Amino acid sequence: MPDSAPTTHGSVHRTARRLTSAGVEMRDEVVVEETAVALVYNGVSHAVMMATPCDLEDLGRGFSITERIVEKASEIYDVEVEPAGRGFEVRLEIASQRMAVLQQKRRSMAGRTGCGLCGVESLAEALRPVPVAQTGVQVSRRAIERAMAALPGHQAINRQNGATHAAGWADAEGNLIAVREDVGRHNALDKLAGALAKAGTETKGGFVVVTSRCSYEMVQKAAAAGAAAIAAVSAPTSLAIETAEQANIALVAFVREGRLTAYANPDRIAP
Repeated sequence: MPDSAPTTHGSVHRTARRLTSAGVEMRDEVVVEETAVALVYNGVSHAVMMATPCDLEDLGRGFSITERIVEKASEIYDVEVEPAGRGFEVRLEIASQRMAVLQQKRRSMAGRTGCGLCGVESLAEALRPVPVAQTGVQVSRRAIERAMAALPGHQAINRQNGATHAAGWADAEGNLIAVREDVGRHNALDKLAGALAKAGTETKGGFVVVTSRCSYEMVQKAAAAGAAAIAAVSAPTSLAIETAEQANIALVAFVREGRLTAYANPDRIAP
């Protein structure tokens, strides 16, 4: 079972000047760390994104799974994280057949950023089919509310700097199994997927909770991780709802203050 409390590295101190009606005050502020992270597959750089430099092995592993670079976690043979210039390289060794497919897709692709889709070369690639859940497992409203209520307590980095998103994995009872944080919401979900894969966590009946809005890519990544549902504290997009319907997973949003709204597959939410 993965550790529910990731490393708290990811914050730095910076001097700031606060201006108020009483005058000027110099302050030591804690801010989120953001740096360039390159994902390198079998010695070839594939993607560069801006991320919080913690749990980067999880990021590389999870990105590979949720972006379908590999079909299963066992096709990732090794992951190493090394400083490189002003950023980091996550060096992955993957199965040769997966690398061959990746090289065909790359062509002139220069890289991606934390937006989740930048650098994609075609509409077909951006809106690729999502994995479809084969079972009609229900997730209880109580479990969703329990997991979401517990999520802030696992946001160690956000407590320091107030600027990171979190993605958590909960079991059918709403117990948080793992939580990962990042300045980018997509990165946080990738880190979570990587942590689950590394630990070999059984995902059947589990679901994802996120501290952000729910967009298409978030649903796509949750489906790739095997989630029965994704629950967001903020709003969903129209394409996120359509994608969740296609993936046969529940999408609920505005999980706060004792209420939630089910936008996709509401029958998968047990009252």
